[in-house]
Amino acid sequence: MSKGFHDDVSFLKQHTDIITLTDGEAAVAVAPAYQGRVMTSTVDRENGSSFGWINRKVIETGLLSEEERKGKLEEHIYIFGGEERFWLGPEGGQFALFFKPGSKFEFSDWTTPAAIDTEPFELVQQSSTTAKFKRDCKLTNFSGTPFVMGIERSVRMLDKAAIAKVLETDSIDESIKYVGYETDNRLTNRGENAWTKQTGMPSIWILGMYNPSPKTTIVIPFKPGDAAELGPKVNDTYFGKVPSEYLRVEDDVLFFKGDGTRRGKIGITPERSLGIAGSYDAEGKVLTIVTYNVQDAPSGYVNSMWEIQEEPFGGDVINAYNDGSPAPGEPPLGPFYELETSSPAAALKPGETMTHIQQTLHLKGSEAALDPIAKRLLGVHLDQIRVTK
Repeated sequence: MSKGFHDDVSFLKQHTDIITLTDGEAAVAVAPAYQGRVMTSTVDRENGSSFGWINRKVIETGLLSEEERKGKLEEHIYIFGGEERFWLGPEGGQFALFFKPGSKFEFSDWTTPAAIDTEPFELVQQSSTTAKFKRDCKLTNFSGTPFVMGIERSVRMLDKAAIAKVLETDSIDESIKYVGYETDNRLTNRGENAWTKQTGMPSIWILGMYNPSPKTTIVIPFKPGDAAELGPKVNDTYFGKVPSEYLRVEDDVLFFKGDGTRRGKIGITPERSLGIAGSYDAEGKVLTIVTYNVQDAPSGYVNSMWEIQEEPFGGDVINAYNDGSPAPGEPPLGPFYELETSSPAAALKPGETMTHIQQTLHLKGSEAALDPIAKRLLGVHLDQIRVTK
């Protein structure tokens, strides 16, 4: 469990370079060696809580040799944690980037590519409020297609005016403490061939790991309507069906526990998405908002299910994950909970670039001050945010 932002940053600095971006009391800690990921953030850098989940044990141990990794989780992924990281999709399927050609869609064959797991991004520009990174890499998908990629990523603090814009208001209640940042993530085709539906197409995938609590609930509003036209209200079968005590789905909003006690994942189709997801920690009185740049997706969204897929470009745009024991008696990965967004499938000709922008806000205050924001952005009052009645 986090001891606070100041303590988390002190710990991180003992093991890796950390860039701290600030705007007033708000701060964001970024790690270049971990692909420019936002490790954590706070509304008060001296005394405030730390919003990102950090895996101290893995960070402390550091990178293992190939021999040391055998039989351990690090053979598949280094879970450093961090509340906003750059990944690439799809994870599974015939165009998977996490399974080598000829492998099986089983955990024993699942491997996170080193470019988004253990290899650093290069810091190319830095100021008190911004850090920019780049990385060139080559990945081969399950079908054997090579992708020569250029990655650019910038992390930028949002000032009061920018946060007010996200919150769709002219003024923010003075009693609310807040931190907000935006990441601009770009993927360029640096190869000689176009990325097509026949070869497979990657996507930009941004994932955030946050500290869970018994009273944290994920909230995702969505477009109501016919499933034949918009797809199901929710895909809740990624890791087996999510039980009703963890997920409640209404006509235009869903509530999903973020308590870190049971492993489960859900997804929202691009046709349903309103470009926003959030969570509310009723214990800490913290409202979290995540938005992304909704854009046309003529080639669809990649499908990350671990199977040969009938619709490899019929995937979800927003995902949420609640960590917990994967099986009786087994420890959780964290625990943590995640909010995730994805870009469309990158149908890029040589030299072309796709951009995916995500904004993350944490607002701490009284329920009276936070309630109008929840209603305006998520469509529900705070006292409605619970999984079971």
